[in-house]
Amino acid sequence: MEQWSWMTVVVLIGLTVRWTVSLNSYSGAGKPPMFGDYEAQRHWQEITFNLPIKQWYFNSSDNNLLYWGLDYPPLTAYHSLLCAYVAKLINPDWIALHTSRGYESQAHKLFMRTTVFIADLLIYIPAVILYCCCLKAISTKKKIANALCILLYPGLILIDYGHFQYNSVSLGFALWGVLGVTYDWDLLGSLAFCLAINYKQMELYHSLPFFCFLLGKCLKKGLKGKGFRLLVKLACTVVASFILCWLPFFTEREQALQVLRRLFPVDRGLFEDKVANIWCSFSVFLKIKDILPRHTQIIISFCFTFLSLLPACIKLILHPSPRGFRFTLVSCALSFFLFSFQVHEKSILLVSLPVCLVLNEIPFMSTWFLLVSTFSMLPLLLKDELLMPSFVTVMAFFTACATFFPIFEKMSEEELQLKSFSISIRKYLPRFTFLPRIIQHLFLTSVIFMVLLTLMIVTLDPPQKLPDLFSVLVCFVSCLNFLFFLVYFNIIIIWDSKNGRNRKKIN
Repeated sequence: MEQWSWMTVVVLIGLTVRWTVSLNSYSGAGKPPMFGDYEAQRHWQEITFNLPIKQWYFNSSDNNLLYWGLDYPPLTAYHSLLCAYVAKLINPDWIALHTSRGYESQAHKLFMRTTVFIADLLIYIPAVILYCCCLKAISTKKKIANALCILLYPGLILIDYGHFQYNSVSLGFALWGVLGVTYDWDLLGSLAFCLAINYKQMELYHSLPFFCFLLGKCLKKGLKGKGFRLLVKLACTVVASFILCWLPFFTEREQALQVLRRLFPVDRGLFEDKVANIWCSFSVFLKIKDILPRHTQIIISFCFTFLSLLPACIKLILHPSPRGFRFTLVSCALSFFLFSFQVHEKSILLVSLPVCLVLNEIPFMSTWFLLVSTFSMLPLLLKDELLMPSFVTVMAFFTACATFFPIFEKMSEEELQLKSFSISIRKYLPRFTFLPRIIQHLFLTSVIFMVLLTLMIVTLDPPQKLPDLFSVLVCFVSCLNFLFFLVYFNIIIIWDSKNGRNRKKIN
């Protein structure tokens, strides 16, 4: 009873922070002709309410795809339609065809913010609370602390309640999927994850770990008995959920193809804006987008992505475990973010979610990563005039992590989950005992660079010949951090079986 009382307090704190951030500016406020993501979400409500389904994804005089054309899966469109029905009851002008373009008012801002708030409260926050309550081998106090730190993660709050998006819906469905497959509710978990993919196609970042974990479960049960039956049930669940979501678009072949073209717009290029991945960072030295043809870029990005996530996926199939599943979610999502085609800066949230899930296991490294992930979006946040909310939420998150998880005290090889790796290295280099110190120095260097770059962006004007200098430096520094984390998480995954055997010997 006491645990649930404290969890209620945690939820109230999380909701208060969210609503406070929502009182600030949003993407594209007062900036015609395109405005920003706030207008994109409003425009989708306008389109889905006023046009028949078969016209939602097609260019027409009533639906100019160059003006925030719908480019998310059907579940996002249905959500927009649901919000539009509510908007119609309050003020029809908010979704009037054509005339509502760029509509801005305090009442409409309150309505739009409330839709994010309700979606968060119904989908994402309950999943976070349940996940933390189900954590094993930790105290009630740690469960409450874990929930508070996850709900205070600044990246998601700033993007959904500052910039304005509904990332908490897809991430919430994904978290329900994690809960389902972790605790052997495999069909419900698969259904929840299918809903996540059908809300935002970027959830494909998490698809391979789900597939590998469930396939590993089936193989473990035996493909001639229970494992085969589970495999068939899972396949039926996935197919049925996709059919239900896409049913209105299966009436004509061209309908389904047009939706897919909108979901995967390869014409937009290798990356957009300033994103902290390999391709954007490397373009500082070599303009890959200008040198290589589009199809070559796609092939190269696919090969790098596939090769970087392959070891973790193979390990998960051969040795399926909830712990391995969580870490593989981190590794695969990070591989997609760093190497895949057409990545946005906000996609780092897809890596941050599984990192939040291992916060209680590696608090120092998780806190560090989540700080870097928020920093990597700094140019976008400053563009939306979210400097003060960014500073306050980052400090609140870091204070909570440092208070409830003694992150600077737990720096041994074992607490960093690197003991097995270090033992393996010491077979060849007996004096290899300084890994924790190296990580401490890397952390301090990372923080110093993040603070200095933030101060430079806020106080200095970039050179006229290099107007994007500071933004590029933010991306480059963040990318170097992410590459380090990719290596780190893969080390944990690959050496995990040795760690497990060592624990059994100790027991």
